[in-house]
Amino acid sequence: MIATHKTTTPDSLLIRNIHALVTMDSDSHQFNGGFIYAEGGEIKLVGDRVPRGLQAARTIDASGCVAVPGLVNSHHHFCQTLTRALAAAANAELFDWLRTLYPVWANIDEEAVQVGALVGMAELMLSGCTTTSDHHYLFPQGQTKLIDAEINAARKIGIRFTATRGSMSVGESKGGLPPDTVVQDEETILADCERVIRKYHDPKPGAMLQVALAPCSPFSVTPKLMRDTADMAERENVRMHTHLAETKDETVYCHEHFGMRPLDFLDSVGWLNNRTWVAHGIHFNATEVKRLGRAGVGITHCPSSNMRLGSGLCPALALQRAGAPVGLGVDGSASNDSSNMIAEARQALLLQRLGHGAAAITVQQALRMATVGGAQCLGRTDIGSIEPGKRADIALFDLRDPAYSGADDPVAALLLCAPTTVRFLVVEGRVVVDEHKLTTLEMTPWLARHRSIAARITGKRKAF
Repeated sequence: MIATHKTTTPDSLLIRNIHALVTMDSDSHQFNGGFIYAEGGEIKLVGDRVPRGLQAARTIDASGCVAVPGLVNSHHHFCQTLTRALAAAANAELFDWLRTLYPVWANIDEEAVQVGALVGMAELMLSGCTTTSDHHYLFPQGQTKLIDAEINAARKIGIRFTATRGSMSVGESKGGLPPDTVVQDEETILADCERVIRKYHDPKPGAMLQVALAPCSPFSVTPKLMRDTADMAERENVRMHTHLAETKDETVYCHEHFGMRPLDFLDSVGWLNNRTWVAHGIHFNATEVKRLGRAGVGITHCPSSNMRLGSGLCPALALQRAGAPVGLGVDGSASNDSSNMIAEARQALLLQRLGHGAAAITVQQALRMATVGGAQCLGRTDIGSIEPGKRADIALFDLRDPAYSGADDPVAALLLCAPTTVRFLVVEGRVVVDEHKLTTLEMTPWLARHRSIAARITGKRKAF
């Protein structure tokens, strides 16, 4: 333990005078007037009183702030930031929504994906998110480096990133939902999955970049691709991700094409294990919930998207009781239509209370989904809480913001009051949002380019 520091380490950070510090460690400590000290991207000290003589290269006075672990977004589709609030899909349920948007997304290219990712990542970071995954599964003909484009965006903006190499291999001509122009043959998919893992995946603790494999859904890939993906994931020791049990239409599709329910399909292709996390997980029965818990399959609850598309209510609390890790995801920015992580935690709290009563879930439990639960879904033990040995990923919200003014419980205010932007955000010990502004990238020109690309791919005459 570090008691005093007479010299200053160049990459050290001290955050002091924190009004309320929520650790989300195993004992769920909360300090009033606490501090955090980090070196080399790692948290070294946490407590209520700064040791005498402790100094750092950068000291933040967090008076009036609530500090929480950096939020973890475990499901997203960044390219969809280019098609927010599309009028033709505004009132559609999932399958019709997809049929409307697939032809639009067929117009994306590397620039569109990179710029879309930068905008989505910026919005996430300003809402307190330090780690995100993205599920990119759509590859128009000739577009082979779209995962690379997302990774370039993450490196530019400084967010911790799990890139999931998504895939679709069953187009309309083979009975699938997507048009043939946006699917790939399975040999191409598997070869690129291997390329992306070998080039980018960092398995070490503290990694800023990891890769997972992510066939899109039961209605867009074959059982063979699911099995081959599971084999590769085990061989390369990476995680697996897919959409599952999102809508009743999906259940009907699985019965018609595979003669079984979605979870039985997942089991039949070798995915019912703790290497897997799935998005949505709405339409599970009580027996299936227990099976998921026993297998340790992670579930990403996506409340905003599920409400927006009228898909249903994820049994998140029952899944937790059964032993399944439950995280949160903002999901696609064309079905949410935002990338605001603190708002998603609020939606999870409110939606679960609507379904099960006000006493069913506390603010702290919803925040745990947004931090520890998300980290578990991504298979990470080095993030999700504020404690010595964990990575220095920290979000600080200012209680003096008008949205929080008058709040009694500083932690409850984060989710009971309207969401705001973070005052400070720290990723791997680096301050990436400082006084509510991104420090890593000037977003104004990127936002202008984003609007221009959105106008192009959606067929608008000009960007506003």
